[in-house]
Amino acid sequence: MKLRPPEQVMRLARMGAMHATRLSFLRAMLRRPWQVSRETWALDAEGFGHAVYRVRIFGRTYSFVAFSTELAPELRTDRVIAEAWDASFVLYDGVPDAGEIERLRQNVPRQEAGRFCERDLILSRANKSVRLYDVVARALAGGAQPDAALVESVGYLMRTTAVYGNGKFGIADRAAIASRPEFAGPFAAEMLTVWLIRAFTVDLVEHRARAMSATAVALAPDLRRRFGVGNATGLGMAPFLVRHPLLLHNWMLARETALARVRALPAATDSTLGAFADAVARTGLDGWRTDDAVQMARIVALRADFARVRDFALPAAYPWDALYRWAEANLGLEAQELVVALLLEPHGALIDDLCEGMGADEQAAVAIDGSMRCADLADIVVRDYDWALGGPPDESRFWYASAEKLEPRLGERFAEPGAEYEQPLTFARDVPLLLAALRADPEARVAEFLMRQPEWRHVARRVQVAHRYPYAEIRDNLIGAEMRPIDLLRCKLAMFGAQKFDPRSDRWLRITLFQGAPFPEEFSRESVERAA
Repeated sequence: MKLRPPEQVMRLARMGAMHATRLSFLRAMLRRPWQVSRETWALDAEGFGHAVYRVRIFGRTYSFVAFSTELAPELRTDRVIAEAWDASFVLYDGVPDAGEIERLRQNVPRQEAGRFCERDLILSRANKSVRLYDVVARALAGGAQPDAALVESVGYLMRTTAVYGNGKFGIADRAAIASRPEFAGPFAAEMLTVWLIRAFTVDLVEHRARAMSATAVALAPDLRRRFGVGNATGLGMAPFLVRHPLLLHNWMLARETALARVRALPAATDSTLGAFADAVARTGLDGWRTDDAVQMARIVALRADFARVRDFALPAAYPWDALYRWAEANLGLEAQELVVALLLEPHGALIDDLCEGMGADEQAAVAIDGSMRCADLADIVVRDYDWALGGPPDESRFWYASAEKLEPRLGERFAEPGAEYEQPLTFARDVPLLLAALRADPEARVAEFLMRQPEWRHVARRVQVAHRYPYAEIRDNLIGAEMRPIDLLRCKLAMFGAQKFDPRSDRWLRITLFQGAPFPEEFSRESVERAA
């Protein structure tokens, strides 16, 4: 079975309709045999103090250290520029002694302003949900369960405002743990940290309820599973996919290869049919709501399309391919991509190995082939970038880094200052200009051409990278007025494993992670395969 071509897959509208799959990073992380125990619980009646969870896997031990502190209401904000939070966390390499706990206590709650070392693997912080945390604590203290509809509508007790890895602020570089099998693949350590944050938040709210009343009850197991971890994500994440083309290629290639493998199956087994039916039943579209008019309209259409998916009669021969082809011909993009996720769900034995290839040595994509003739590079441009060659591109916007936080922002070129600080995310505009320059000197070698005109180096490199790695390039104009940055965000977050995308504008959204997943104390391979 052929893979879907990049000209179909790598369009923003489709990328902005992606759903989490079993290849998503948090799902891959949950399939590993983690053993977690709560070793320290030093919190007072108000829930302030610290806790330590021990994590064992493959002969190594890690520690997840959580600090819960009092936060004045006027300091509560989910902006990344905040300087104080309800809770802060570190994933620590090994077992910290009393001296290390004190060092962490002095630094982790300060996050960016703290001082860290190579034993500190991941940093994070979170704030309590003002809609749900106190409501749940009071309900449990009164001997009752919180309202299930409210829990479902919010989905989390705490929302993270950042999860930092890869050497930020002096913590361990990715290279220090990249060869460890427990952290194979992208963002495994970050996903482990968020999973443990979820465990801590539920432990914390039950602790608070017990401190409020001697007759407090614990959360009911089924309701407990409905709590995930919230996150609010904005433009800071959007250019990541553009700046990491080989990584993006490997993510999408794994997903498309998995889909092709499933579609190529000549028949379905009783086991896969049952697992598919279970996945359909767990989809939970009725609980997905948002105030964003565009996304809510998509959800309404998705629900109508999904009713048709449930009624589709799988044929005996090549049933999964038949379902996909029917969905492609009859359903909207949201439903098509949900069908992709559902098709992958029953086939772990066939596709889970693809997770091992989703990382990338991005230095491998850096070198420019200077021996290529300019005419040959021009031919590649015409073949691979036809989407950018239809005429003068819309360049209404520009990407830049804010002086305050050095994070990506999006400006209006003809209404705001700062275009002189534009970041090189302008391939829809620059590739046609490169093509004209190449055609002016067709017999020259690319190395000679770039020595005379070095301003084209980054564009020439990009064209060669995208030619070698066809899913590396997003085939849309990223500086046009119609571009929705949220499509970039959703693609990346779906690969993480996010659920319930809740746009607050076209530039930021809320999500939930790990909702429905097992907790550490109930963790086993069987529970993971049922719930992850």
